[in-house]
Amino acid sequence: MKYPGLYIHIPFCAKKCNYCDFLSAGNTSKEDHSLYIEALLCELRYYADSDIIFDTVYIGGGTPSLLDCSSIARIMDSIRSDFRLTEHAEVTVEANPDSLDKRKLLTYREIGINRLSIGAQSMDDGLLSFLGRIHTVDTFLRSYYSARNCGFQNISVDLMFSIPGQTAELWMDGLERVVGLNPEHISFYSMQIEEGTPFHKLWEEGTLRPVDDTEDRAMYHRTINRLENAGYLHYEISNAAKPGCESRHNLKYWSMGEYLGIGLGAHSYIGGRRRSNETDLNKYVRIAARAPERGKLNGIGPCTVWSHKNTKEDEMSDYVFTGLRKVSGIKLSDFKERFGTALCEIYADPVIKHKKTGLLEIDPDNDRLSLTLNGMDLFNRVLIDFI
Repeated sequence: MKYPGLYIHIPFCAKKCNYCDFLSAGNTSKEDHSLYIEALLCELRYYADSDIIFDTVYIGGGTPSLLDCSSIARIMDSIRSDFRLTEHAEVTVEANPDSLDKRKLLTYREIGINRLSIGAQSMDDGLLSFLGRIHTVDTFLRSYYSARNCGFQNISVDLMFSIPGQTAELWMDGLERVVGLNPEHISFYSMQIEEGTPFHKLWEEGTLRPVDDTEDRAMYHRTINRLENAGYLHYEISNAAKPGCESRHNLKYWSMGEYLGIGLGAHSYIGGRRRSNETDLNKYVRIAARAPERGKLNGIGPCTVWSHKNTKEDEMSDYVFTGLRKVSGIKLSDFKERFGTALCEIYADPVIKHKKTGLLEIDPDNDRLSLTLNGMDLFNRVLIDFI
């Protein structure tokens, strides 16, 4: 049986990083946090149904670990009282090294959080300062070892490459240090200069130059090679894990699994409908705090500002768009079973085109369509033809 996942968004950060365009806010107070948690719990209770069973919970942000222990405990208590979790549910919380301590980690363990995603981003203090991060490498190492000592056996570490000023050697040295820690999961992202960020302003002024595309791709390929040699499975464009430790929650996004999103700007996909929540913090708090007692999981929620019921064509396009992010790609027989037609018939032109250009490949023995390594480099160029 396939169960939905649950995503909880915590938008608060101690400080907004120079590269970040995520829906988050810095310089907030404990009162802001308290009002938000009360509103979030109201939205969560709106969907309360003991027949709904989640097998993954992901508390993301922002920086969820910025909240005090009691706030995260209240969220977990509400999830357990209003819904059900499978026996071996994967429960993740995102954390920054500067906001983790032993007491918080032990509380996380006690309330059922069994996976940490720690945002290290770089293993160089100079680059961390440049990025606007407020932790140091030593802070990250202390939080990582503390998490291990508190019993966490499933830890993911986030890293960024192609940071302006970062050489390939500096990146690989940092990656080597993280590999040496032996985390179960490593996410590795190419830094992008996003509109509306301090880095974008510097780029517009001509004082910040992005890393050359050729060097960026060289770092990416070297990363995959090193991680695979270290026993990690490269399972999604920007993610690698020890076998069996892939992010079960994120795999729902890449496999068209259902998930409910709670909180500011959170997205949901339930019953073939995609929807997203209010993105203005003050409006969200006001609306969520007035949420009715009960509603339908597959309906339009009290905080919904956008909703779209997918057509069959939407579903097929989304299935390809998300599925090709996985290194294993798409199982062709699964596509036919789900949609009643063959993928290579519906999308004959783009499949033929990108097989010829070497960006897509079909493995007839395993019945799969997937991106080649060059296809991962040019992911957007491939995917635009399937929309």
